[in-house]
Amino acid sequence: MRHCINCCIHLLPNDLHRQCFRCRGHNHNNQKCPVCEGENRIPLYADSKQMKLLAVLEVRTDHSESWSGFFCLKKGKLCSLIFGLVIMTLVMASYVLTGAKHGLLLIPSPFHYGAFTSNPSLMDNESLSDMKDHYQPSKINISYVKDYPSIKLIIDAITSKIEFITRQRPGLEELRKQEPHMFSVIPNKFLPNSKNPCWYEEYRGNTTTDPYTTNSYALYSKRFRTIFDYLRKVFWNHLYHYKDKHYRLRCLPHFYIIGQPKCGTTDLYDRLRLHPDVRFSAIKEPHWWTRKRFGIIRLRDGFHDRYPVEDYLDLFDLAAHQIQGVLQSEAAKEHSKMNNIIIGEASASTMWDNNAWIFFYDNSSEGEPPFLIQDFIHAFQPNAKLIIMLRDPVERLYSDYLYFASANKSAEDFHEKVAESLQLFENCMLDYSLRACVYNNTLNNAMPVRLQVGLYVVYLLDWLTVFNKDQILVLRLEDHASNVKYTMHMVFQFLDLGPLSEKQEALITKSPASNTRRPEDRSLGPMLPTTKAILRDFYRPFNTKLAQVLFDDAFLWKRT
Repeated sequence: MRHCINCCIHLLPNDLHRQCFRCRGHNHNNQKCPVCEGENRIPLYADSKQMKLLAVLEVRTDHSESWSGFFCLKKGKLCSLIFGLVIMTLVMASYVLTGAKHGLLLIPSPFHYGAFTSNPSLMDNESLSDMKDHYQPSKINISYVKDYPSIKLIIDAITSKIEFITRQRPGLEELRKQEPHMFSVIPNKFLPNSKNPCWYEEYRGNTTTDPYTTNSYALYSKRFRTIFDYLRKVFWNHLYHYKDKHYRLRCLPHFYIIGQPKCGTTDLYDRLRLHPDVRFSAIKEPHWWTRKRFGIIRLRDGFHDRYPVEDYLDLFDLAAHQIQGVLQSEAAKEHSKMNNIIIGEASASTMWDNNAWIFFYDNSSEGEPPFLIQDFIHAFQPNAKLIIMLRDPVERLYSDYLYFASANKSAEDFHEKVAESLQLFENCMLDYSLRACVYNNTLNNAMPVRLQVGLYVVYLLDWLTVFNKDQILVLRLEDHASNVKYTMHMVFQFLDLGPLSEKQEALITKSPASNTRRPEDRSLGPMLPTTKAILRDFYRPFNTKLAQVLFDDAFLWKRT
């Protein structure tokens, strides 16, 4: 059997092909050789059978033909192999050096994880109807069941290191030194005739000045430009004139929905804003306290210019205009009428996301952040009210994964990501405290799934170091899903909101659930039973402590 060797090596680079100058044997037929003549390719035949061009061919030539083409081919493969090894070595060296720097090198695991694919997920949203979804039982993967005893050793190692230690609260002067501009803008006292914290600020611009020209929310997001276009049109109509000076009403939120993501905060927000006495920021989740004031727009994009507090206050101008209308009405002036409109803010990252601290504050506390979000909120608003919606952390994590994972989503992939994240968390706990690991930016970005968001009690205890317990309302998504009317009444009572008509109450409580699980995610089915058992073991000590703090065994989530 003879073939033109060009036909067999036509996939090689042209420069290598030209070196094979003796590839043409004496039986070579130019008219049948597609490589030499550039004609349409013809199939190769061996023993009267057609062969695929990508198959492994054994090409034989006469003994009289030169072997130079063969050695040329061999040399090319050898060069490619050496080049690949060099690249792989450089990548491995880069990983080792980077991992060593951040203390995140993976310790070889004593069990089989499967093929890990690290894809950290970011940003926040939540779901309600997940509680009502019913799936068919999934088939158990035996290989993952075998992982359980070994993964349990990691969980036991983490559990043995858990200590709930009360943090040291920083003083007011320390906070002033960290954020002097913020303290220069927000006053110590607010208007006495307004239930919502508001104050008048002198406006020094003229009639041709655009008050929102430098607002970072308007500059970095096209979605919000329509809102700011409207604010520009009505801005001058809402200035208060007194003794040849212009004043604008500034407001902060009266209450914050601070967490957690994938726990139903969007549904709570959508219902609560239907109340006639409730207003919200122009943007549902400004993420200013946790991200924007540090210059974080998207974590993967690095840092931008920091958003000043004025940009955050601009988001409440629509509500401030309505409050000002009440305060300046004739009835209010004559009878000292109290403004009962309150403003809310619903960034689901406020409770837990302190990842940026390491880049801005001195690391002198053994890996623990010296200042937290709640320290600054309390400094300005010691009477603020906080609402937290929680959910079984096991189900929350799976919902979080389904919402944020971009590709190759499956119960098996989720299992592998959980196993990898547990190993990373254990590595951190070997050297640092629980609080240091929970607020560790490097660790949180490295974990493929956000295990730390479900450690509710760690965050709650830190909020309780600055706020009184009666200022925090903690709800369960499971209760909200089963009885919306009851949970909304709890919220109305907590915020001291006035009574509603039957029509208003029906509108709020009977509206369809918001931000439900997507159909394509629902079709993936539940997590593997082994994964659920692993996560139940991991979250159990944290749920136990949470139930003790709240004096409510429902937060053990034994029935879900």
